[in-house]
Amino acid sequence: MKRMLAFLIVGTLLSACEKNWLPKPPGYNRIDLPPHAFQELENNYPYQLEYSQHSLVEPDSFNLSEKAWINLNYRDFGAKVHLTYKSIDGETDFKTLSNDAFKLTAKHQMKAYGIEEGVILTPNGYTGVVAELTGEVPTQFQFFVTDSTDHFLRGALYFYTAMKNDSLAPVIEYIKIDMTHLMNTVKFKE
Repeated sequence: MKRMLAFLIVGTLLSACEKNWLPKPPGYNRIDLPPHAFQELENNYPYQLEYSQHSLVEPDSFNLSEKAWINLNYRDFGAKVHLTYKSIDGETDFKTLSNDAFKLTAKHQMKAYGIEEGVILTPNGYTGVVAELTGEVPTQFQFFVTDSTDHFLRGALYFYTAMKNDSLAPVIEYIKIDMTHLMNTVKFKE
């Protein structure tokens, strides 16, 4: 009886195997995105804005002398939005700041498949320039918002992960919506 059962099991296993099999293709990580929710930036910055409740405001550690530079850290996604602010005055003019912003975007042309730029007018009457980059670039979305006379705020999205951008596409699109809301709520303080 045991022999018959063993032959039956071995026979079933051998007949169940197919000669033509394919390996399972690699899958993408499942990324659960929370609903968008925003809060006002609290602190003594020369600007006011609404940012995502799913990010943490951290001082920028790159340039400690710039107190108005902050990072919005999306820890759950391994991403940050780096915000830099400059006042337009006798030392720094609008042309220099805008040229620097365009140069920072252009540095990615080596790896970018494409760079789409557009000009927007925010609900508060400020001018903004948005740059969307495609390809394996370190920053996929950049912008600046300015009143062109006194204030200049620049933002860029960065990821701290080795994942390819096509795998990160849902997160990139999610944070782009947050950044667009941020741009549309910027108010510069007098």
